Amino acid sequence: QVQLVESGGGLVQAGGSLRLSCAASGRTSLIYFMGWFRQAPGKEREFVAAINWNIGSTQYADSTKGRFTISRYNAKNTVYLQMNSLKPEDTAVYYCAADRSLHSIQAAAIQTLYDYWGQGTQVTVSS
Repeated sequence: QVQLVESGGGLVQAGGSLRLSCAASGRTSLIYFMGWFRQAPGKEREFVAAINWNIGSTQYADSTKGRFTISRYNAKNTVYLQMNSLKPEDTAVYYCAADRSLHSIQAAAIQTLYDYWGQGTQVTVSS
């Protein structure tokens, strides 16, 4: 089992920045990919970014490419999401997820592949 705990959400003005953290514990050796997803009110959960836990390759949604950066610090079993140039449409609950399966980085956008999920952290961007 893997446990995930997100932190770093909050309220920020448009154009501002936030950094989310996701700390993994338990059997972290099982993890191949870590991903960030988000769900806005009244909308389905969507892919934000993913990273290969071992080699560090990354994948981004078109809506976040160039503004968000996913990274990991393996020694602390932590993955980060640096969010810059935030927009009101980035407002959502952000979830961290861990995937035990080995596949391409492109497939890391498929949320049904993820086995473990955090409880989510709220990000609110005011205009």
